[in-house]
Amino acid sequence: MSAQRTAAASLLLCFLLLPVAWGQFRQEPLNPKEIDALRDAAQQPAVRMKLYVDFARARLVALEQMRADPNVKDRAQQTHDKLENFLAVYDELNDNIDTFVERKEDLRKPLKMVIEADTEFQAKLRALQNARDSSPSEAERYQFVLANVIDTVDASVEDHRQLLSEQEGAAKHKKK
Repeated sequence: MSAQRTAAASLLLCFLLLPVAWGQFRQEPLNPKEIDALRDAAQQPAVRMKLYVDFARARLVALEQMRADPNVKDRAQQTHDKLENFLAVYDELNDNIDTFVERKEDLRKPLKMVIEADTEFQAKLRALQNARDSSPSEAERYQFVLANVIDTVDASVEDHRQLLSEQEGAAKHKKK
């Protein structure tokens, strides 16, 4: 009986630890060089946001290049993975904006750059959504994540514009 309890307890422990172990296998969206660049710009909102925009842009360029390569295997899965990677970087950008807002930083100039990038990202994502270069079964494998990415960018554009408007209004009041 004690052997069965030990086995059951071990099995239960494995099930409880499985999510923790799985989370450790998830790939970090940033490479070590990018992490170092961000660390160097930790207190500089404009530099840090530009880095995140560049990193996100690089993810979309890599996605476009991969999709244009006729020798790519399992294009649907790679498209899915690259979209998730873009989204992870883009979410980090938004988290950083939130952090700098909490610190009462002046984000007017970097937000203008972010909004320009948002427009570019929207165009590229919509082009992917409307692309006819994949079969319906292939597109189905990444449509959910693509829709999620588009929704996130669309919502963020509105948030970024609203924040810029608020910051411009606050700056005008300070000058008076």
